[in-house]
Amino acid sequence: MARMPWTTAPRTSAAFAALTPFLLTVFAAVPAQAHGAPTDPVSRVFACSPDGASSGTAACRAAVAANGSPFTAWDNLRVANVNGRDRQTIPDGKLCSGGLPAYKGLDLARSDWPATRLSPGATLTMKYVSTIPHTGTFRMYLTEPGYDPSKPLTWSDLPEQPFAQVKDPALTDGAYRIRMTLPKNRTGRQVLYTIWQNSSTADTYYSCSDVVFPAAAGKGGAGAGAAASPTQSKAVQKEKAKEPEKSPVPSTSAPAPTPSPSVARSAGGAVPDSTPVAADADPGSGPSAPMMAGGAAAVLVLTGGAALALRLRRR
Repeated sequence: MARMPWTTAPRTSAAFAALTPFLLTVFAAVPAQAHGAPTDPVSRVFACSPDGASSGTAACRAAVAANGSPFTAWDNLRVANVNGRDRQTIPDGKLCSGGLPAYKGLDLARSDWPATRLSPGATLTMKYVSTIPHTGTFRMYLTEPGYDPSKPLTWSDLPEQPFAQVKDPALTDGAYRIRMTLPKNRTGRQVLYTIWQNSSTADTYYSCSDVVFPAAAGKGGAGAGAAASPTQSKAVQKEKAKEPEKSPVPSTSAPAPTPSPSVARSAGGAVPDSTPVAADADPGSGPSAPMMAGGAAAVLVLTGGAALALRLRRR
């Protein structure tokens, strides 16, 4: 009697049919993997996540406490079916969380969020990490001048139009790298707000990246004071150049006459400085009167003596 070949087809089909409802339930519960968020400039959700480097900061601890749970799913901050109606869908004060209760801690109004230092007008390459490539448009906004980080972020803090927009960038090494030129008129702490509207899914992603620009230098700052010092030095040098040069004191073998009161002020009875003292004499005046009288008397004595000697010789 010939043996019939053994087959598992009927059993396999029956087992698959029994598992189908369960498998459909599992697949339906698995979320789509079109996730992402900026890591440079670092977004709040990534910085405060277990994968970020700032989870221990005061701002991140406060955000997790307000949230009620850690930001483990940092790449899943998305809202479905927005279709470009961002301002109508996301409420004021909830822009960083996208209005999602699971991310509400990101909306805290604080001035100590982990931030990235940027230069106004510079070229920035944003790194937006993603797990699966998807088509879509990135729109970047920067808070207006005068933004106050101590208040909740609202749509009025952002311009109507993005300062940069990129459609369908390539996903390279697990990230989109988006080049943009920053506005030139920003100083201090600002928020770089990024919207990624997918075209291959119904989802739109939202993120807040805190950034800091250098403060504007004041008109009367240290630079002006430093520039003033050389000018003053030149002026002082100019005044000194006007002072009369010191005249050398003539060397004589005759005894020095009695010094004048101004000369007597010199210390130690040494040869006095010839620079005139303003309180005692005019810089342009000549020798003192006693010195002139003494000189004239000496001339008369010498003249009289010579005449007397001449008379005696003639006799």
